[in-house]
Amino acid sequence: MRWPAWALAAAFLAYAAGKGVYAAQGRLGFPGGPPVSAAEHEAYAREMMDVATVQWLAVPTGVLAALLVLATVTAVGRRVPRALMLAGLTGMLLTVGGGAGIMIADGFVGFGVGWRWYHGVLGLVLLGLMAATVLSYARATAPDPR
Repeated sequence: MRWPAWALAAAFLAYAAGKGVYAAQGRLGFPGGPPVSAAEHEAYAREMMDVATVQWLAVPTGVLAALLVLATVTAVGRRVPRALMLAGLTGMLLTVGGGAGIMIADGFVGFGVGWRWYHGVLGLVLLGLMAATVLSYARATAPDPR
């Protein structure tokens, strides 16, 4: 099943593009996400890291994530050792699961930074796509039992 990887790659590229837009504007957060107050923005910049820098650092993360999920369904990716791919995909599943879990919990229960119900639905979809991508790759590359 290839389509979950392609859909997930599109989502990761949209994430990278959104982070790039916000980095260029020096804004914290994500387009379509909950608004970040000026006080939160200033506290983050003062206590953590420059906002534009952290947003720019998220851009290659999204691009690399898209490339990794596309590697699960392309001939080039099939040349990567299976154990290495599964390790990377497992790490991504945990990371996507963490982010999606926050969106789901805040979107449906209401604690957190202000994710809405539709963000919770998006979190469920992204988590499902990631799980389907990992499972599809694991099945497609499993050793022949003969």
